[in-house]
Amino acid sequence: MPEEIKLMKGNEAIAYAAIRYGADGYFGYPITPQSEIMETLMDEMPWETTGMVVLQAESEVAAINMVYGGAACGKAVMTSSSSPGISLKLEGISYMAGAELPGLIVNVMRGGPGLGTIQPSQADYFQTVKGGGHGDYRLITLAPASVQEMADHVALAFDLSFKYRNPAMILSDGVIGQMMEKVKLPEQRARRTEDQVRQEQTWATLGKPDNRKPNIITSLELDSSVMEKNNQRFQAKYKLIEENEVIYEEINCEDAEYLIVAFGSAARISQKVVDLARAEGIKVGLFRPVTLWPFPSKRLNTYKDKVKGILTMELNAGQMIEDVKLAVECNVPVEHYGRLGGIVPSPTEVFEAFKSTFIK
Repeated sequence: MPEEIKLMKGNEAIAYAAIRYGADGYFGYPITPQSEIMETLMDEMPWETTGMVVLQAESEVAAINMVYGGAACGKAVMTSSSSPGISLKLEGISYMAGAELPGLIVNVMRGGPGLGTIQPSQADYFQTVKGGGHGDYRLITLAPASVQEMADHVALAFDLSFKYRNPAMILSDGVIGQMMEKVKLPEQRARRTEDQVRQEQTWATLGKPDNRKPNIITSLELDSSVMEKNNQRFQAKYKLIEENEVIYEEINCEDAEYLIVAFGSAARISQKVVDLARAEGIKVGLFRPVTLWPFPSKRLNTYKDKVKGILTMELNAGQMIEDVKLAVECNVPVEHYGRLGGIVPSPTEVFEAFKSTFIK
């Protein structure tokens, strides 16, 4: 299947990219605004071409546990949902992290709390980047800002997940999931040979290292001293990820006197804000974290003595701002602007908020 360009939604791009990556299985449950992921997979019927299993589970809880089971067999498996559905999956996600299983979770965020609204939001930052479920675990978290990145991040998330045997999340929102753009789809990966599959599954069939019994995949450990060693191993792995897997984008930051820090759809809006500011002679740059975890703290820290102020623009009440403040060590004023309830601000609105905050 050759590389080709198509016009599609962000959710559809996720589905096509998963098929072309050679994902072994998708297990999900419908919820707005991400239902097109499963619907597209059903329409494409990849079980007839690549062997990919596509199944609508009876609930979000069932879906994440199916992912757990598939991952325990060494398979490249995934699920998707939206905010309240992700809440239901958090126990299973924590179990996967504790069992050191790879897997991809896609969250197309909607407004909350509770059932909230089906309109876009970025209010799941705490839920995802801070771990979400119980225990000291981390999720590798990618934040696409375009439909193209929705497609590209599927392979990246799967590869990082298998590299570190840790679940990974694509943290999108209703804007990116529902908007349509041209996408360059990757070529179809070749189907794996039986020998490759056996090699991939070796670790799964033998269980975990460090005194684990063979053929047992679990996050349970009743011996506290062993559980502490497991957690110490996890933390060492997380540190390794922080050192090696940070991704960010800088736009007009070279001479910037002010920064806007934003991710996902908020970054798209903020890029236009930078243009508006530059047109008025105000030197504003955009710093976009692509990995929300690991957060690009070291790079952002380099601006702490260079800029006069930082505005975080998020579609929430202010969540990423905490990581921004930690990164710049309170050396520079950091303020937040965002809208709630599914309202997406215009670039002009954000620009006016920026000026009222920093330009006296």
